[in-house]
This record gives sequence, C-alpha cells and structure tokens, in this order.
Amino acid sequence: MAIAMSLSFVSCEEVDSIVSTGLTNEEIIRGLKSALEVSTDTSVKILNAVDGYFGDPLVKILLPEEAAIIVNNISKIPGGQLLVDNTIKAINRSAEDAASEATDIFKSAITGMTIDDGLTILSGSDSAATNYLRLNTSQNLFNAFKPKIQASLSKKLIGNISAESAYADLISQYNVIANASFGLLKPITTNSLSEHTTHKGLHGLFEKVKLEEGKIRNEVSHRVNDILIKVFEEK
Repeated sequence: MAIAMSLSFVSCEEVDSIVSTGLTNEEIIRGLKSALEVSTDTSVKILNAVDGYFGDPLVKILLPEEAAIIVNNISKIPGGQLLVDNTIKAINRSAEDAASEATDIFKSAITGMTIDDGLTILSGSDSAATNYLRLNTSQNLFNAFKPKIQASLSKKLIGNISAESAYADLISQYNVIANASFGLLKPITTNSLSEHTTHKGLHGLFEKVKLEEGKIRNEVSHRVNDILIKVFEEK
C-alpha cells in the first residue's frame, strides 16, 4: 500500500522503471545513497593523500592561465623550471590538504536525496549521481574549500616554502626579466591563487567521484555491499 501511494506521485514512465527492475523506492534510495557514499568517501581519501592530486594527471592542478607566458618563456628565467615545478607541487599539496573538507557537505546532500532524485539517477548516465552532487553541493563546497585552500596555500608544505610564496617568487623572477626586456615581454600581475586552486580542486574532486560512480555501475567488484549488488544488478 505504501509503495502504491508513493508511486502515485511519480510519472508512468518512472512507475514502469520501478516495476521492471523489481526494486522498491526504499531500495532505490538506499542503493543510490550507498553508491554516493562509497564514491565520495573513496574520492576524498584518494585526494587527501600525498600525491592525490599531484600524482594523478586527471586532476593535477597546473598554474593559473596568467602564468602561461612564464611557462612559454621559462628558458629565460634562471632556475625557472625548478621554480615552476616547485610551485605546481605546492599548489597540489594545498589541494590535497583541503580535500577532507568535502566529506560533511557530501553527506548532507546524500541524506537529502528524494525518491524523485533517486529515480532520475538510477535511469540516468554513468555520472548521474555525480551530477546530482555537483548541482546540490558546488556552492557549499566552494565556500568551505576556499578558506581551507587559502590556509593551505600559506602553509610550508614543500621544504620551507608555501605555495603562495613559491608562486610569488616565480612571478617576481619573471617580472625582473620582463622589465629588462625592452618591451619584448610583458610583466604580469597575479590574480587570486586561492580562487584558481579552489575551482581546479573541486573540478578534480568531482572527476574522481564520477570515476568511482562509473566503476560501481559497471564493475561488479566495486559493488561492496548487498544493496549495491541488488540495485545495480537489477538495473
């Protein structure tokens, strides 16, 4: 009776989907919440570890676009390549340091999933659950990440330097060359490194969650509990 009443609030197509899969509303929601919990927990743990960002080409954070001119003229800067490498590593270490901030925000969004959300996600693409999270958490994640990223960028995470000081040194070294180039090179002014790192860090986080979601949907070995096995095998 309860299922019948619940079904009266969804479309005929959605009802057909539930009947054809043999899944109840409760099973759909429980399975999809579990999929998101596993995907997000795994992603955060991976990215929060040393080289979580830096060692993965999929999510590695490079320098801001403003620094492209530096990279293109790196041979003109004494020790320039080492400065670039150290700056990139420091930026990625900052993102790794901040990654754990996502956990509670993800949990809140997962808890709030409705049956309509679940039906849409179940019948959606391999990244439908990730898209749901992106829609419901992006702004909160940005607000939580940015101050943490800012603090991490100020930490001396690589040797005795922070990402901010490494980037400032890189810009300074380049501008010395640019100012002496008789107009051949244009000096640059830095924008917010924390804003850049926050945006790129969150993009990488969602890319990881999407990857983990796809594994659960398509690989039996990644369905780590009974409800994941039931929901995604039935689908």
